Amino acid sequence: MNLRAYLRDRRLPAATLAVALAAGMAQLLLWWFGPAPRTHDFVGPPRSGYTLTNARVTEYNAEGRPSFHLQTPHLERREGDDSLYLNSPTFQLPPKQPGVPDWQGESLYGWVNKGGTQLKLQGPVNMHRPAFGETPAAEIHTADVSAWPKENRLETAAPAQMVQGGTRISGIGMRANLNDKHLELLDDVHATFPPRQRKR
Repeated sequence: MNLRAYLRDRRLPAATLAVALAAGMAQLLLWWFGPAPRTHDFVGPPRSGYTLTNARVTEYNAEGRPSFHLQTPHLERREGDDSLYLNSPTFQLPPKQPGVPDWQGESLYGWVNKGGTQLKLQGPVNMHRPAFGETPAAEIHTADVSAWPKENRLETAAPAQMVQGGTRISGIGMRANLNDKHLELLDDVHATFPPRQRKR
């Protein structure tokens, strides 16, 4: 029997079989070379906005210790945005060393990002730490601060002044790490240091 004559007599089944084989090969090639299926990370409906009055917020670090305390008379979370907007916030930054008091501060407005890792303090920002041991009380006066509370780190491009005992340091632009007591003023720096007491 001639194969050509056999296929000519059975055109429709042969064409159907050829199309099915071609479709199967195309699907195999798509699985082999195509992109991975997209994962859906949608876990539920979007969170709605809310407003809190006289709110208190505490953020904890990886060790489970408080890294940041915040109080505000008005806290707002807008719908579709996981950031927090604050009016007249006051805050405390606990130190890493035992026996050292918290840095305390206040600003006109504030903003906390979705992950709670960054805090922006807008308007005038005043911070102070009480005296302890032989270390005198300290104050920082500046504006428009970006802070990373878990790292006890902050910076600003605005004029800044630090006062500790009889020492006064001022400049434009500041970076500070409150853990290692590192303060860096970036431009137009002026400093006044009290005379050292002579040992008798």
